[in-house]
Amino acid sequence: MKPTKHSPVLALVALCLFAGTASAHTGAHTATGFVSGLMHPLQGVDHLLAMLAVGLWAAQQGGRALWAVPAAFVGAMGLGGGLAGLGWGLPHVETVIALSVLVLGVLVATRRQWAVAAGMTIAAGFALFHGYAHGLEMPQAASPWGIALGFVLATVCLHGLGIAGSLVGRHAVRLTGIGIAAAGLALIFSV
Repeated sequence: MKPTKHSPVLALVALCLFAGTASAHTGAHTATGFVSGLMHPLQGVDHLLAMLAVGLWAAQQGGRALWAVPAAFVGAMGLGGGLAGLGWGLPHVETVIALSVLVLGVLVATRRQWAVAAGMTIAAGFALFHGYAHGLEMPQAASPWGIALGFVLATVCLHGLGIAGSLVGRHAVRLTGIGIAAAGLALIFSV
């Protein structure tokens, strides 16, 4: 059977229908270094979908937002990880992470345009919680700089994949946004 141009979108929608809890934040991972940090964002559907959505949305915004929105996310994610390392607390972390998937999916699906500063603020606000959750999971004996470097690299790659994915066409990107939003809704109800 020959794949259609909508096959990747249909696969993503199917994946979203089976979204479970935010499995990246179980506390059961043993992160030890760069490779662990690199793989960790790929193991949780919440982080994976949020990062793809940030890239897709940044591409829809165009111009300076193409790099500024993902950069704001990466910077704030690092800050969130640092807050966790310092022992600071953030409320409702899992709920905000699930909400980020829903909101970012809706933004992609609706092609909502924002000023660059507003887009950066939205991305950074959600990133703070993503970084915090993953910062909590770094064990004391691990190499925190190696894990952080791997995690940042994986996040940047997922943003880039989202940006590249925006080239498949407006209709496919809109369907992808709907699928991401549906997954966010499923995550919210499973938190």
